[in-house]
Amino acid sequence: MAIQRMDNVGIVVEDLDAAVAFFVELGMELEGRAQVEGPVADQCTGLDGVHCDIAMVRTPDGHSRLELAKYRSPTATGTEPRNKPHNILGTHRVMFAVDDIKDTVARLRPHGAELVGEMARFEDSYLLCYVRGPEGIIVGLAEQLS
Repeated sequence: MAIQRMDNVGIVVEDLDAAVAFFVELGMELEGRAQVEGPVADQCTGLDGVHCDIAMVRTPDGHSRLELAKYRSPTATGTEPRNKPHNILGTHRVMFAVDDIKDTVARLRPHGAELVGEMARFEDSYLLCYVRGPEGIIVGLAEQLS
């Protein structure tokens, strides 16, 4: 049997409100917030005593979601620097198609976004860039050119 769809990508954050504000400013819509805890959460994650706050944000077309999670217990751990280089093993980045890349970067800057490199033009097809968002998350932006 084949998969039906990709449901969401989960990202663990320290500051849930800041992460939600960043992705809402990007153009995602807050679908809802909830608290997750109990035996099912423990079984699913392989952790004991899970208690976390989550926020689900979705793209305007409704096809893609991010689940942002702040762990109250057990406390989230971090062994890597937040400013990981782009070529580190593991999750690479989350990419979004945008209408106006320069405007998007300008709107995200007050939310802590910093360009990882520079904006780059790929032939006559795309204007691309990577920004580092909340918690060091690398977010790719792509503006399709006419």
